[in-house]
Amino acid sequence: MTELNIVTLISIGSHPASGRPRRAEQDARAVELGLKLAGEKLNVVHAGDPQEDTLRAYLGMGLPGLTVLEQTREADALPALVEHLQLTKAQLVLTGSQAETGEGSGMLPYLLAERLGWPLIVGLAEVERIDGGSAQVLQALPRGQRRRLKVRLPFVASVDTAAPAARQSAFGPARRGTLDREAVELVDDPLYADAQWQPARPRPKRLKVIKAKTGAERMKAATAKASGGGGQVITGVSPQEGAEAIFKLLLDEGVLR
Repeated sequence: MTELNIVTLISIGSHPASGRPRRAEQDARAVELGLKLAGEKLNVVHAGDPQEDTLRAYLGMGLPGLTVLEQTREADALPALVEHLQLTKAQLVLTGSQAETGEGSGMLPYLLAERLGWPLIVGLAEVERIDGGSAQVLQALPRGQRRRLKVRLPFVASVDTAAPAARQSAFGPARRGTLDREAVELVDDPLYADAQWQPARPRPKRLKVIKAKTGAERMKAATAKASGGGGQVITGVSPQEGAEAIFKLLLDEGVLR
């Protein structure tokens, strides 16, 4: 496989039960994927507090060091990350699909790809080969399916639970690894300052009423693939009409109020 400048972006996670800081699960999978591609030459970058001891959990995966772009919690990480990736001439950027702390909007991979002008692969499961300025990858789809894609370099890819599980963090390498600080310009994040914060809660799922009478009918209803009866395909409309249809759907589903 051609040697590439691969960068993995990491964040501080939160344990779902105790809330204690930990390495983020999806970010750790992104590091695992990067290690399989680049080994110890993998560049790992975090935008935040270099004093955060949780970062050493990533070093314990076998990294000699990682780069920390010094920022406060209220600063916007996007400008600093974009500038760093441009200066280091990254060719492949791996991220988790959504942070476990902070805004947790899942928008960072999309905003990075937009700012850099690169393609974006969502749900990366595996990089099969890299050859001639392009990569052949597997994208994870619902119900365990996979889709083979060919994408040109450079590109951004987000990793979720479909990617290989991360290795355990070892205490020795975690203590020996270095945290290299890098000063960056701080840009305030107005969304962070003005937002009202509350614990995230899963939305309740709709229950399907099964009107089966016999045992065979109940088994068929329980194992049948769910079908979306309220779906609508909109074609041949203006952007304004499409946006209005999406907005109405969000209102009907209770996403917007």
